[in-house]
Amino acid sequence: PAETGEPADIGRPAEPAPRPGQFAMLAALGTGEVPISYSAVGGPGGQVEHTVRSAGAATAALVAARPGDLLASRGPYGTGWDLDAATGRDVVVVAGGIGLAPLTGLIDAVLADRDRYGSVNLLVGVRTPDDLCFAHRLRDWSARGDVEVAITVDRLGDPAHRWPGAIGVVTTLLDGACFDPSTARAFVCGPEVMMRATVRALADRGVDLADVEVSVERSMTCGVGHCGHCQLGPVLTCREGPVLSAARVLPLLEVRER
Repeated sequence: PAETGEPADIGRPAEPAPRPGQFAMLAALGTGEVPISYSAVGGPGGQVEHTVRSAGAATAALVAARPGDLLASRGPYGTGWDLDAATGRDVVVVAGGIGLAPLTGLIDAVLADRDRYGSVNLLVGVRTPDDLCFAHRLRDWSARGDVEVAITVDRLGDPAHRWPGAIGVVTTLLDGACFDPSTARAFVCGPEVMMRATVRALADRGVDLADVEVSVERSMTCGVGHCGHCQLGPVLTCREGPVLSAARVLPLLEVRER
């Protein structure tokens, strides 16, 4: 305050808290930025989590970072999952591979306020047992007893690997999931081919496409809708997505690219 002779607080406004489904642009300095979804939000002191798979120079540098290394982060950007629309309804979460990462924050939020929702089904598909991520969280969620967790693998991979669960694509798990299609709200993330198949399977089960959300994360470079690298038809996914209604995005995902 001026009357005490102390300097006024002219710091920049606090950044908004991220919501499940949004993303940040992360960088190990000197390697370029990459868009990475939040896999947990709202931790102590505003702590967040990102899950990074090494797939290039920028992500490899992030994976190699150790406590104390300097990283850059800007965000949050994009749209998040619409949990309010799921209030009082059955929840179906379908994840393919690393697509589980943008959904973990949503699952945590649903289970933190469990009485707000009807049945909760989490269906996870991965290529092989070795590709399964968040195994500890999946075990903890399954042990709760108030959420149904089902996991399937496309193939066993290592012939010596003993897999006690289902084998097949993730859409096969929908047949055994217990939910009311007329009131369900579904959230889907994974490879685009998996999301297309899942959305069609949900529609065949009777779920309205307006009640299905998908996360479309294309090649985002700027994160704010200026570079156009993430364009999907008329949609700039970094600004209008990554979370979009399946009713809007499914026709775009079905267009064959040249």
